Amino acid sequence: MLDIPYDEQLKRKQRNVERLLSGACKVQPVTGMEIPFHYRNKVHAVFGFQKGEIISGVYQEGSHRIVPVKSCMIEDEKADEIIGTVRELAKSFKIRTYDEDTGFGLLRHVLVKRGFATGEIMVVLVTASPVFPSRNHFVKALRDRHPEITTVIQNQNDRSTSMVLGDKERVLYGKGYIEDELCGCRFRISGKSFYQVNPVQTEKLYGKAMELAGLTGQETVIDAYCGTGTIGIIAAAKAGRVIGVELNPDAVRDAAANAKRNRTENIQFYQNDATAFMTGMAAQGERADVIFMDPPRSGSTEEFIRAAAALKPSRVVYISCNPETLARDLKVFKQFGYRAGECWPYDLFPHTEHCEAVVVLSR
Repeated sequence: MLDIPYDEQLKRKQRNVERLLSGACKVQPVTGMEIPFHYRNKVHAVFGFQKGEIISGVYQEGSHRIVPVKSCMIEDEKADEIIGTVRELAKSFKIRTYDEDTGFGLLRHVLVKRGFATGEIMVVLVTASPVFPSRNHFVKALRDRHPEITTVIQNQNDRSTSMVLGDKERVLYGKGYIEDELCGCRFRISGKSFYQVNPVQTEKLYGKAMELAGLTGQETVIDAYCGTGTIGIIAAAKAGRVIGVELNPDAVRDAAANAKRNRTENIQFYQNDATAFMTGMAAQGERADVIFMDPPRSGSTEEFIRAAAALKPSRVVYISCNPETLARDLKVFKQFGYRAGECWPYDLFPHTEHCEAVVVLSR
């Protein structure tokens, strides 16, 4: 939506959220960004070959045709520069880019993550094979051009899949992760762990989520879909006890390290499916006072909502990155005896159609 004035984008998002949630709850005015450019702290580029040249960019919507991108108004500028350098180095080191049709070639993707508060930068080179000729020279050349890079990782993805990252990783330089600060806490971010892409707006969104949770220091809190533990660790300062549940083992490892780093002792993380975990808790007669949920774009499931309601929390704080699935899930919550309060939309993704929102549900 870069061709549309930012004020108009916000009005469109407001109208869309109001339309989707009409009848479910009142929608507050959307919170936009003061400077809605170069906000993405994570930049991903697909590498390919076109007309005798190495290219990198994004897939055209609904296809696997690469649209070359040299710089983008929503991406971190330093990340774009680094990806440009990788393109140049791949050419001079005679590294072949991966061809999806033939399965030949080495370099598939490059992922750059930057800690906006710390300035730390991670570069993930995704290759189709573990063999990376002149690997050390390549990394040295990259760091000579960009000394601010604090870690470089080689990720091996030999599967013919649309997933960017594979399971095997090797640290080529640095400590293998970066750190960033959010809401007064410090977080470790690995190549595969999820972290919100717009830290400026995330700070506002999470601040509102904590306010809506109304924590007094006594509550048992569940952070479902907890990722690297950001919401749970921030909530722990105001709660009695926090339980984080996450399926991704890399994220759980990061979450435990993050709790230690922030000296948060009243939080425990479990690698499990959140629905199964909460069902088990309820079966043992346990309860939770507040549940935070931040599901993927596809939203939650009726099974999850049933399991959450079985714990009889007085409040559920639902953070959503898709108002359509939020509207659907609020109807399901209503069937289980939970009423939505106000919805607070936040523009975490300026110049795109997406909008984030937070709603508190009460029993």
